Amino acid sequence: MIAENVREMVPEVLREPGLLTALVLCSGVSLAAMVFLKQWKLQRKTAQAKKRRDYALTQMEEAVLRFKRQNPRLNSGPILTLTLVELSRSLQDGSLTPDDVLYAYIEKAFELNKELNCLTDFLQECESQLQDLKTINQRGPLYGVPVSIKQSIYCQGYDSSCGLLQLHGVLDQQDSVLIQVLKKQGAIPFVKTNIPQSLISFESSNPIYGLTRNPLNQKKSPAGSSGGEGALIGGGGSIIGIGTDMGGSVRVPASFCGICALKPTAFRISAMGTSAPIDGQTGVATVMGPMGRNVEDLALCMRALLCEDMFRLDPTVPPIPFNDEVYSSSGRLRIGYYDTDDYFPATPSMRRVVRETKDLLEEAGHTLIAFSLPPMDRSISELFIQLFFADGASTFVRKFEGNLIDPNLHPVVSTCKLPVFIKRMLGVLLKPWSPRIASFYTAMCKASSVEDLWKHQKKQQDYCHAFISEWNRLELDVILCPVVGPAFNIGMSAHLLASGCYTMQYNILNFPAGVVPVSTVTEEDERQMKNYTERQNDMWDRAMRKAVEGGVGLPLSVQCVALPWQEELCLRFMKEVETLTASKKRT
Repeated sequence: MIAENVREMVPEVLREPGLLTALVLCSGVSLAAMVFLKQWKLQRKTAQAKKRRDYALTQMEEAVLRFKRQNPRLNSGPILTLTLVELSRSLQDGSLTPDDVLYAYIEKAFELNKELNCLTDFLQECESQLQDLKTINQRGPLYGVPVSIKQSIYCQGYDSSCGLLQLHGVLDQQDSVLIQVLKKQGAIPFVKTNIPQSLISFESSNPIYGLTRNPLNQKKSPAGSSGGEGALIGGGGSIIGIGTDMGGSVRVPASFCGICALKPTAFRISAMGTSAPIDGQTGVATVMGPMGRNVEDLALCMRALLCEDMFRLDPTVPPIPFNDEVYSSSGRLRIGYYDTDDYFPATPSMRRVVRETKDLLEEAGHTLIAFSLPPMDRSISELFIQLFFADGASTFVRKFEGNLIDPNLHPVVSTCKLPVFIKRMLGVLLKPWSPRIASFYTAMCKASSVEDLWKHQKKQQDYCHAFISEWNRLELDVILCPVVGPAFNIGMSAHLLASGCYTMQYNILNFPAGVVPVSTVTEEDERQMKNYTERQNDMWDRAMRKAVEGGVGLPLSVQCVALPWQEELCLRFMKEVETLTASKKRT
């Protein structure tokens, strides 16, 4: 009787044999067609975005050809070999013209981009800015210096999409404060550089602009998220650049590409006018930082940026000019050091270069003291994730709606998309096999309440207080420690986000930290890496071994750290490390 009633409820047309099956099949085909159409539309929008970038690069090439026709005897080679300090001096005294310098770097950047795919846009206003420079009476410290800019930093008339389709073509209405200050100091922003989609990756790749490669080995990554900057500067296509850093985003690319970089204390340089991976997130601040070929160049850039224009345009920046007395001091330092942590053990090469740098500093008369990281119930990476993804990564995931997701970001996005109860379950199930991977999933779960978020922030405060207490107890001036390296093989960064714990440490603490190249990978480093099983020989250990293999000859760096607002002391320490390393190489 029930069956008869149900049959009566079915429309008569569907009672015919085979019609219901045909309808189900048609529905399946329709659904597949809708998915195909959606993907086709996304690919079409992506292709259109790529065409815009190609057009910008064509204009870049035409600008160079036009200038070379007008100046056939120009030899740009010697210009490209100068340091920023030397270049600035030559521009100030008139022995070089801004025109010659700008087009020398435009040409070099264009040629380098063919190999590395490190550029996202050509800032055409740089040509008209040349004319403006000729009318000014007072020359700023960066007069006529070409500067490259990370794609996420606002430049009026260009987009800061971070490789996301919904933001591509949405033009910035005004320059960021940093760009305004650079221009007032005489600098000429001339290109924007590539980034990871959404900025959350150590692989600079996205569906719009593609994958950027390392200038020292194209099988390797330049890291991220300021990877385009690292590649361009490391390859000689820019003399100074500006990146952003939330977990190592200027320092890791510097390490991978063999250049120098500084992450200042948050708010020492204005971050007003930059795209962020998660809008409104303040647990971990976005920090602007310079990237260059040597420490003296970074110091000159900081000296220029920390000016009245910066303090006026962004009153939240403390009016603290660059302290040359501290930077140029030569007294002996008390230096704390550590060469690994108990969460993500440093590679043999990372540990070696810290120990070798320690020995050089001791030989130069500095006091080196072993520093023990304060204990905490969770790792720095977990605390970083808990603060950064306090909403369970829902805001981050929404950024990918209506987007093709870059393959290098799939593992991260897929993990973020998991329901909270699945993340909690994985945290429990994986604990016997790999406690640190299990805890990573647990950290990805959202704060259960405002009170829970405050508890995470209290842990951050407590850790900072414990760190400073130990620092003061040992009466330290600075700290020497590892930075992840050498450069990873392309495609491996997505599996090793937690390896950023060495740089994330100083984002959580909000200490200034810089990176200086000191050595290169040896055959012995490669042999020792085969036995890299210091944790549990889990997925992360295996991924790390695979990521760094084939790295002989690639640069290795150390990280130099100072207390908040002491960027000048951090740079002075970096300069000491750089000078001692250079002296050792000459002997």
